[in-house]
Amino acid sequence: MERSLAFLAREAFASLLQLLQKSGYHTVGPQVREGAIVFDTLNTIDQLPKGVHDQQAAGQYRLKQSDSPRLFAWANGPQGIKPFVFSPKEALWRSQRSESGTLTFTAIEPEVKPTAIIGVRPCDIAALYLQDKHFLQQESLDPSYQKRREQLLLIVVNCTHPAKTCFCASTGDGPQANYGYDIALTELDDGFLLEAHNQRGHQLIEKLPIQPATEQQQRLAEQALTKAANQQTRQLPGQNLNQKLFENLKHPQWQDIAERCLSCGNCTAVCPSCFCHSEGELAALDGHSSEHYREWDSCFSPGHSHIHGITIRADTRTKYRQWLTHKLGSWHTQYGRSGCVGCGRCISWCPAGIDLTAEVSIICGGEKDE
Repeated sequence: MERSLAFLAREAFASLLQLLQKSGYHTVGPQVREGAIVFDTLNTIDQLPKGVHDQQAAGQYRLKQSDSPRLFAWANGPQGIKPFVFSPKEALWRSQRSESGTLTFTAIEPEVKPTAIIGVRPCDIAALYLQDKHFLQQESLDPSYQKRREQLLLIVVNCTHPAKTCFCASTGDGPQANYGYDIALTELDDGFLLEAHNQRGHQLIEKLPIQPATEQQQRLAEQALTKAANQQTRQLPGQNLNQKLFENLKHPQWQDIAERCLSCGNCTAVCPSCFCHSEGELAALDGHSSEHYREWDSCFSPGHSHIHGITIRADTRTKYRQWLTHKLGSWHTQYGRSGCVGCGRCISWCPAGIDLTAEVSIICGGEKDE
C-alpha cells in the first residue's frame, strides 16, 4: 500500500470524530477525570484535554491547564487501553444445576461493538501487542479478549511531550509508533500530520478534508519527535536483562526496595502489559447456579502465590523480585521481548516513588553483591 501522508487542519479535526461515528464506531478518547487523563466515551472533541499538560515524577502526577490549542500535549495517564481488551472483571461462564442434580455449563460472551480509540500512545500499542502474545496464543486462545481485540480501530498519537518518567526511547517503543495502528497523528500547532498504516486507515483518511502535507510540516513533526526522544533521561541498563537479573537474585537491593515498597500493587495496576488475574465463583442465593468470573490481580497480592496451603512469596522482597524478574527477564523466554514498554506509569503512580530504572541499574550493575 502506498504510504499516505496528509495534513488535517485543527479547525477540521472534528470531522475525524464525526466520520468514525458515522461509520458505526463507538468512539473513545482521552479526557480529564478527577485530576487525571483517562479514556472514556468520546461524543465531541470538546471533551478532549485541550491545553492540558502533565507534570510527572517519581510518586507524582499533576495536570496543568494552559492556553495552548493542543489536544495531546501530555504524555499519558494511569489507564492505557488495557481495559478495552482485558476487562478488569468479567464473567466467563455460568453453571446451572437441574432438579436431578445434573450440572450444565454455558459460556458467557461479552457484548462488543466496533470501537475506535483516539489518542492511543505508541507505548500502549507495544503493550497491546504483548497482551496479544499472551491472550491470543493458539493453544490457549482467550475468546473474550479476541472478540474485543477484533473490534478495535486504533488512532495513535505520536508523543511530542514526554513526561520526565518516560523512557520508551530506550525500550524501542516510542515516541513514534511504527506498527499496530490504523492511523497515526502527529500534532502541530495548526493541525495534524496524518499517516495510514493499513487499508482501513487509508480509506478513512481519504474521506477527510485533508491537504497534502508540506515538507515544512513533515520537518516540524520529525523535529518534535527527535526532541521528544532526546528529552528522555531515564533508561534501562539494556533491553534483555534476563541473565543479569537471575544472576543477582540475592542482591541486597531487593531488601532495600522492600523496606520502601508498600506492596500496594499500584505498579501492576497501571502497567499496560501486566495480565495477572484471579478467578472465583459467584453463587446465586438459590443455590442452583453460579457464575465463574475473573478479575485483575497482582503478583503483590497475598493470594497470588498461595499454593496447597503455603504462600511461595510471603514477603515484599520476593514479591517485588518476582514482578521485576518476570517483567524484564523471563518474558524474553516466554514472549521474545521485555514486558516493559517504557511508559513510566509504575514510577509516577508508586506512592513510595520507587523508580524501577534506578533499581534495576543498581541490581544489574552488580553493586552491593553479598
